[in-house]
Amino acid sequence: MGGILYHPFDSPELVTFPSYLDVPPLAPIVALFQLLAEAIGSQGLKPTATGNLPQKFLREAGLAYWGEDGYKKHTEFGDIRTEPDFYDMHATRIVTELSGLVRKYKGKFILSRECRKLLSEHGLAGIYPRLLRTYAEQFNWGYRDGYPEIDFIQHSFLFTLYLLDIYGDEWRPNSFYEDSFLQAFPVVMREVPPLSYSTPEQTVRNCYSSRCLKGFAKFLGLVEIERESDNLFERRFKVRKRTLLNEALVFHLGRK
Repeated sequence: MGGILYHPFDSPELVTFPSYLDVPPLAPIVALFQLLAEAIGSQGLKPTATGNLPQKFLREAGLAYWGEDGYKKHTEFGDIRTEPDFYDMHATRIVTELSGLVRKYKGKFILSRECRKLLSEHGLAGIYPRLLRTYAEQFNWGYRDGYPEIDFIQHSFLFTLYLLDIYGDEWRPNSFYEDSFLQAFPVVMREVPPLSYSTPEQTVRNCYSSRCLKGFAKFLGLVEIERESDNLFERRFKVRKRTLLNEALVFHLGRK
């Protein structure tokens, strides 16, 4: 457990992360990176005065990412005006800069030399491991989600991936993974301040499912999720791992 919590990327006796994959990865973050990389190209992409991605690109990327119907749904209550309005692309841009794949040079976003080398030698299969590690280690999962900090949810990401590796072959409710997480780490509820509208346990459950299962595992293409209803406020859903999980990391632990 010490290795899983404190040295997830440096415990080869427990888990290994290939430096590149054998097959091109399919994941939301990869699709967004590809749109961003194509827009940057060899000429670069000029940011706005605030340093964000330009509106024209964001709208075109949103249409390509969601499709026409999806774009209408996501912009029903307001069009994309600034980068944070397109949160998935905003998160992707931050991750690519944190990972050193994209940087600003002479007033433009450009692909770094290392990024171009990875793309040339391995394609997106060489980019994905860098995105995964950066998202897990450096990107703030709690950015803009409204829940208390509860940093341990992100800190224990590899434990969740281990659960998915063991139990993810079958569809299971998100509550199954919430239960497993709380059974292993009940002390995490002490991180939650008293709230008038929710118990500490329910707050942790909601935050865990939103931040770890949807915000991390689904966005990185490691799981697929099936909602139980079209109600936007319904928090129950089913989870099943995708083959990408076993391609992106290999556990060397016994299975229960």
